[in-house]
Amino acid sequence: MKNQRLKILIVSQYFWPENFGINQLASDLVEKGVTVEVLTGMPNYPKGVFLNGYGGIKWKIHTWQNIKIFRVPIIPRGDSNNYLQLSLNYCSFIISGIIFSPFLLRHRKYDLIFVYGVSPIFQSLVAFWVGMIKKNLVILWVQDLWPDSVVATGAISSKFLFKLLQYAVRFCYQRSSLILMQSRGFLGSIEKLSFRKKIYFFPNSIDKSFFVGADKSPIKISSLKTGFTVLFAGNIGSAQAIEIILKAAFKLRNYKEIKFVFLGEGSRLNWLKKEILRLQLKNVHYEGVYPITKMPKILRQASILLVSLRNKEIFNLTIPNKIQAYLAVGKPIVGSINGEGAKLIKGAGAGIAVPAEDADALAKAIVYMYKLPSKKLNIMGENGRRYFKMHFDSNLLTNKLLNYFKLLKKYKSQ
Repeated sequence: MKNQRLKILIVSQYFWPENFGINQLASDLVEKGVTVEVLTGMPNYPKGVFLNGYGGIKWKIHTWQNIKIFRVPIIPRGDSNNYLQLSLNYCSFIISGIIFSPFLLRHRKYDLIFVYGVSPIFQSLVAFWVGMIKKNLVILWVQDLWPDSVVATGAISSKFLFKLLQYAVRFCYQRSSLILMQSRGFLGSIEKLSFRKKIYFFPNSIDKSFFVGADKSPIKISSLKTGFTVLFAGNIGSAQAIEIILKAAFKLRNYKEIKFVFLGEGSRLNWLKKEILRLQLKNVHYEGVYPITKMPKILRQASILLVSLRNKEIFNLTIPNKIQAYLAVGKPIVGSINGEGAKLIKGAGAGIAVPAEDADALAKAIVYMYKLPSKKLNIMGENGRRYFKMHFDSNLLTNKLLNYFKLLKKYKSQ
């Protein structure tokens, strides 16, 4: 099977201009000669309101980087703390996708359907519907373990609802012809619900600009100009145990050179800003949100990069995407994290990982790295960059995915 004859439909609630890893993967597939089309919703992540030019109750069809995009109307996600609004957002994509996809995709033929399985995993129901109509097999790339992840974030506490969601997840796994997982730690949980379907490890990569550099314009962030800077970039939410970082910052408030810098947004951003003022933490700075093209250059300005997660079994099994980004830019990493994420940092020789939700251990690790000679810090950064190239390079992973496509195509023809 030649790549140029392969035509793939990606089903994902999120897609460009929203910042998700599926954007880079879709673009890489096109570069390999694959025809890629996307069925998605109207962009509204992470702010919860539609981006300019999108929204309304009508579908939208347009093209980005030779990828034809079919957008169905959805309810915006609104405030991330409003679980009812989030649920309506999730359900609206499923319902809208099922209603509009037969019309939007009429007369279009595909070889395979690929689901980018971030939360909620039930968006795959749209893919199964399209697959049934067009007689296509479906590949599910699992990014989050459901329903475990929603329990860990406190979204649900009912045992009955948990069991109900488990049955729904089992249906999604069993309807998939091939399952890919972004972390090896997912295997046990997926096997329990999928009855040992074909399951393979397929990690996330990162936007190529993180490895090769992209935006050349000057970026002035005053808090990163001087001192020993500990930069946290990305989602500022409940899962990231932000309070532990602030506790560590409070313990290190007398180290005049050590500064904590936050970039990003999320459900705990307002809390973070209030706590910085309440605790009078002059060593903590929030510097706003920047586009993805500027992030590699910003990350490289920090002394070390910080990743954190709560001490929950579900989070111990996952690998936060930011670790790949941190590795790619070649900066030392300090992780307040357990499980697969900690193994990755240590295995790459890219930094230090301490137990999750341990502010004392995090503070000590930061002081240790602060006292290290710059030569040793540089070695950590170089180790991480080398490890990224060997294991997470987008070209390598795209070729691996094409082999999975061929495997499934061969299975279908038998």
